[in-house]
Amino acid sequence: MKTKKIRITGAILVGVLWLALAVTAWTHSPRDMSLTERRKLAQFPELSGQTLLNGKFMSKFETYTLDQFPMRDGFRQVKAVFSYKVLRNRDNNGIYLTQGHGAKLEYPLNESSAEAAAQKFRKIYDRYLQDSENIVFAVVPDKSYYLAAQNGYLAMDYARLFSIMEEGLPFAEYVDITDTLTVDDYYDTDTHWRQEKILGTAQRLAQALGVPGPKAEDFRVTAMERPFYGVYYGQAALPMASETMYVMESDVLANCTVKNYENNKTGPVYDLEKQWGKDPYDVFLSGPVSIQTIENPQGPDRELLVFRDSFGSSLTPLLVQDYSKVTLIDTRYVPTDYLGKFLDFHGQDVLMLYSPMVLNNSAMLK
Repeated sequence: MKTKKIRITGAILVGVLWLALAVTAWTHSPRDMSLTERRKLAQFPELSGQTLLNGKFMSKFETYTLDQFPMRDGFRQVKAVFSYKVLRNRDNNGIYLTQGHGAKLEYPLNESSAEAAAQKFRKIYDRYLQDSENIVFAVVPDKSYYLAAQNGYLAMDYARLFSIMEEGLPFAEYVDITDTLTVDDYYDTDTHWRQEKILGTAQRLAQALGVPGPKAEDFRVTAMERPFYGVYYGQAALPMASETMYVMESDVLANCTVKNYENNKTGPVYDLEKQWGKDPYDVFLSGPVSIQTIENPQGPDRELLVFRDSFGSSLTPLLVQDYSKVTLIDTRYVPTDYLGKFLDFHGQDVLMLYSPMVLNNSAMLK
C-alpha cells in the first residue's frame, strides 16, 4: 500500500512538472539568441492554412519548441554529463574534453578539400600577387594536433595536410609554426589561441617576412573584465570553468586606425566593448570582416597583406609595428574575383595564415 502511494505521488509530481514546463513553454517570451551556443534560436513559425497543409508549420514548430524549451541550457548540460560520464561516450556533439581542454573532432583529412584550397590560393597569386616577392604561408595547428593522438582520439593526418599545402603553393615560403606552440597556448574552452601566448609564433612569421618582429617589452598585457566562455563551452554543454581573455596593447597600436570595408567606418585595433557581445573574441579587430586595413602612422614605409581566417585577428596586431599599412582579407566572406575592385596590389609582403578546420572544409572559401 505504501509503495503504491509513493508511485502515485511520484506520477503526480512528474505530471505537475511537465504541465508547468508546458505552460511555461507556451507563455514565456521566446529568446532571440543562445549565448552559450552562439546561434539564433527558432521563432514561432507562420501559421496559415497553406503552412498547415504543406507541413511546414509542424516541422518548424517542432524546431521552435526544442529551441525555446524552458531551462534548455540546464537540460542540455544534464544530457551531456549523462552521456559523457555515465554512458562513457568519448565526445558530445563532436567535442571532447581531455587534459582540461575542450577540442573538436576533425577527422579524417579531406585531401580533395585541402587541394582545392591550394588551388584557390594559386588563383589569388596568379591574379594579384605576381609582383610580390615575399610571400609566406603557414597552417595554424588546432588543439587536436597536440591532444588527439596521445589521448586516443581520432585526428586528421596533419603531416599529409602540411605536405599538400607546401607542395600546392610553390610561390610561397611554407613556415612550420607547430613547434612554437603548445596546447596551453590555446583557450581551454575555445578553438582559438591566446594572443598573449603567441609572441614566439609571430616572431617566427616576422622572420620569414624579413621584418624585425614583435618584442615582449613593446606590449602591455591587459585583462578583459568579462569571464570568457569559448565556443566549445556551448557546443559541448559540459561543465567547464571560465577563463580570462587578454589583449596585447601598445602605444603603436593605440595610434593605429582600422578601416572596415564593409561599412566604410574606422575604429581601433581592439574594440573592447565587444567583450560583452555574443563572441568576446570579437575584441580582436571587431570580429569577422571581409576586408580591413590597419593604418600605422609610426610604421616604416612597408605594407603587408594578410589572407586569413579568424586566427589572424589576434596574430596580425603583433606584426603591425613593422608596417605602415596592413590589409586583412578573409576570403570566406569576399569572393576572390572582387578583390581587385577594393584593393591595389603592388608587390606588398604577403602572409597567408589558415587553420585546418578551414582547409579541411575549403568550400567556405570564395
